[in-house]
Amino acid sequence: MATLSKLYSMREAAEHNTREDCWVVIDGKVYDVTSYLDEHPGGDDVLLSAAGRDSTEDFEEVGHSNDARELMQAYCVGELDPDHAVIPELEVFRKDQSSGFTNKLKNITFEYWAATAVIGIAVVAGILYSRKS
Repeated sequence: MATLSKLYSMREAAEHNTREDCWVVIDGKVYDVTSYLDEHPGGDDVLLSAAGRDSTEDFEEVGHSNDARELMQAYCVGELDPDHAVIPELEVFRKDQSSGFTNKLKNITFEYWAATAVIGIAVVAGILYSRKS
């Protein structure tokens, strides 16, 4: 299937996820919305949260108008390469999130148990001290 658009892998699109370089993927097309951030009616945070990932579902849930769909075409920079159908950034994201979440959970758990142990020891020491008096 011939195409006149530049082809990008999902990995390439995922690298553009900042305010200075913001790309979103919708329905297999890649859009550079960096210059549209300040104009987006939902605010720039909506586009930034969709940056560097396939946001088709989010886009469709909002129910964009035909005018919005036409406006999008001006920001289209290419299409997803069908040979790279796997979305590798989701795998990387899950791995990073898991380890970060796990470490955070471990830290919170340790802090909770450390505080509980200190209070418990203080209560026991207070009871033993009051018995000696």
